[in-house]
Amino acid sequence: MTPAQCRAARALIGMSQKELASMANVGAQTLADFERGARVPRINNLNAMQTALEEAGVEFIPENGGGVGVRLRK
Repeated sequence: MTPAQCRAARALIGMSQKELASMANVGAQTLADFERGARVPRINNLNAMQTALEEAGVEFIPENGGGVGVRLRK
């Protein structure tokens, strides 16, 4: 998951940084720093954030020639 994907995923489902940090059990500053591109969180924190977003209905689109992205799961 890239910082842009994280921001876009939250926007799709109307989730705040605080809500995602709480759901993923990561520090709010860790999430904010990641989304700003200031640092890359530990892999377990990154996975927890992505899992929380997926459980909330986001699907991550891998690089497939058109670039990475996110969408709502059907």
